[in-house]
Amino acid sequence: MTTPEHSSSAPRPPAPTSRDRVYRSPMGIVGGVLLIGTVLWLGIDALTQGSGRAPWLALAAMILLVPVVAAFTLRPAVHANEERLRIRNPLRVVVLPWARVASLRSGYSNEAVTESGAKYQLWAIPVSLRARKKAARRTARAESERKRGSRGEGGRGGGLGFGFGGGLTGGGFGGGAAAEADGPIRAETDKVMDELRELWETSQKNGVPSGSEPGEVSVRWAYEVIAPALAGAVLLVVLLAVG
Repeated sequence: MTTPEHSSSAPRPPAPTSRDRVYRSPMGIVGGVLLIGTVLWLGIDALTQGSGRAPWLALAAMILLVPVVAAFTLRPAVHANEERLRIRNPLRVVVLPWARVASLRSGYSNEAVTESGAKYQLWAIPVSLRARKKAARRTARAESERKRGSRGEGGRGGGLGFGFGGGLTGGGFGGGAAAEADGPIRAETDKVMDELRELWETSQKNGVPSGSEPGEVSVRWAYEVIAPALAGAVLLVVLLAVG
């Protein structure tokens, strides 16, 4: 165990080679702000205008609801750089060195799976089946336009006619070719998962620097959310029980 004197003279760990990429859900943030505003508006109105037990019930409800709503809407975020993945979920903060990540899965939810088989859901990157279907329709439409453009260009003769044909179909064909070169159109959250997979694959290729450890998985409970929510729940139960 190092003493304060030793820790002060110990060399600092090297700074990260890249800044964090931060991913959050814009709709979750908007929804959270609206919900918290509604809870505070109703609660403060009950505190100032209510009588009897109403102010106490309103206070208990605000102490319970505000942390819970903030935890599930404003709090979730994913921080990623070339060294590790940091997942801030409603009730936990998980730090995963890339060397400990076995895969990144996208099904009905986006998850990071460790070498030991533990799964950690990425709350800040929710899966939208509707967005996936919309992206699939756009991909099919772009592919159809590309095929029509190819047939239109190939159906004209050589010489001057071929030149005009290429010009007339250039917009449709160009869009299809670009879509094909870039791959199928993807939903926004699927694009984010692709970026995370690129970081993970790059770290797998680079490996762990010689003489250093890959680090361990770190999981911390969000007591700053759990504690006030429990206090509000206990106060609310006591008030209801007393009647």
